[in-house]
Amino acid sequence: MSRKGILFVLSGPSGVGKGTIREKLLADRSDIQVSISATTRPPRVDELNGVHYFFMDEASFILKQTRGEFLESAKVYSNMYGTPRNFVVANLINGKDVLLEIDIQGALQVKEKMPEGIFIFISPPTIEDLLLRLCKRGKDSLESIEERMASCREEMSYMPDYDYVVINDNLDEAVKRVEAIIIAERCKTRNLILE
Repeated sequence: MSRKGILFVLSGPSGVGKGTIREKLLADRSDIQVSISATTRPPRVDELNGVHYFFMDEASFILKQTRGEFLESAKVYSNMYGTPRNFVVANLINGKDVLLEIDIQGALQVKEKMPEGIFIFISPPTIEDLLLRLCKRGKDSLESIEERMASCREEMSYMPDYDYVVINDNLDEAVKRVEAIIIAERCKTRNLILE
């Protein structure tokens, strides 16, 4: 008996800890392929092209977008992001699970195109807690933090569109909850191939 590849979509408001959960989740496992998104934003000091993102200029991005080469694409905080379609589909066909860590706009587009995916919403315990996290991580300007907080309440309203909600009030517990979702989904009969 073999298993179909499952698309897991990890999403939630900016700064909620999606990336940290992804890193801890994947630290000891090689059974999930992480999708690398394309973006027009410049790389941060610690980011590498082809590892963290595929960095490209806006003209190149728009050309790929026009050709339908992205599973999802969105403009977020003045930059464009997209998930390469071929990468995701090829892994799923080969029975490999794929994890997308993307913003809410992108997740909703993926859900339209691939409703069979498993959509996990990462939520902060409170809006105030999210503001503290954004300030403490020191990666964003004050203007960026204000822009993100203005979007947060609207982003939280999309929670019912997801299959699961994981509240990130304790990082280790949040990672365990996401792991439990992955294990449960892998055991569902709809994901098995009976030979």
